[in-house]
Amino acid sequence: MLHFLARRIVQLIPTLFFVSILIFSLQQLLPGDPALVMAGEERDPDVIAQIRQQYRLDQPVPVQYVYWVKGVLSGDFGESLRNKVPVRELIAQKLPVTMQLASMAIVIAFLIGIPAGIVSAVKKGTAWDYGANFFALWGISTPNFWLGIMLIFLFSIQLGWLPASGYVPLTENWRASIASTIMPAFVLGNAIAAILMRHTRSAMLQVLESDYVRTARAKGLLERSVILKHAMRNALTPVITLGALELGTLLSGAVLTEQIFSIPGFGKLIVDAVFNRDYAVVQGVVLTTATIYITLNLIADIAYVLVNPRLRA
Repeated sequence: MLHFLARRIVQLIPTLFFVSILIFSLQQLLPGDPALVMAGEERDPDVIAQIRQQYRLDQPVPVQYVYWVKGVLSGDFGESLRNKVPVRELIAQKLPVTMQLASMAIVIAFLIGIPAGIVSAVKKGTAWDYGANFFALWGISTPNFWLGIMLIFLFSIQLGWLPASGYVPLTENWRASIASTIMPAFVLGNAIAAILMRHTRSAMLQVLESDYVRTARAKGLLERSVILKHAMRNALTPVITLGALELGTLLSGAVLTEQIFSIPGFGKLIVDAVFNRDYAVVQGVVLTTATIYITLNLIADIAYVLVNPRLRA
């Protein structure tokens, strides 16, 4: 296991290197000049020249990249061109919010999608199967913004059970924090649960027809033991991959849901940075997201080995 883990970590280094080159190169294609944005409406040529020199915008692109990589390796992502705040502080403020929201969403998705997929496969052709497939179709087809508005109308306006918007950190009040994030987490987890259900059902149907499952049944094992110990462990491999990828997507793709519920998360940060031509923030946020994405894939690879003993060889 340690050899496998070390080999996978070594493989991540060139991947992150090429990702950093891609991020920095694509950044140069964004329209607009950050120096002009920072100079304000007057746009004094002397001020613009000073800004270019201060942020090394007058240097060739390869030189700018080298300085940026040196800063990243030392934990310095630069300074926001818009509000003069270190990018590291902005990421430290916004990332935990989206991490909490994404973690709750993926937990909800797993708690709903995997059991529904298993039941649908085991009860194939029954009312349980049709009901699970109807749920999956509803989850995939329902727009997040519409579901969010409906939940706010029902649980906040009509029943008054949950706050309609805002965010409370876990460190301040964990009950209020969960109350403020449970609705947006369900909105995000609903669609993922539908996708997980379909993949779990498909994997389970394939595994249930395998020889070792028939052998286990022929030995007289309980049906629950056959499904949970033999079939489900082998069917979870593609589901783990999908879950890791979806969690990574949530960290950067929860913009609309965060807007509806007024949650100051990671997605809103990068959208504002793109509109404001805040290059340093865009680079820092995208690199952080890519690193998390790659790390989640590494965790998924480790989970494969833990779930499926056949892969340990």
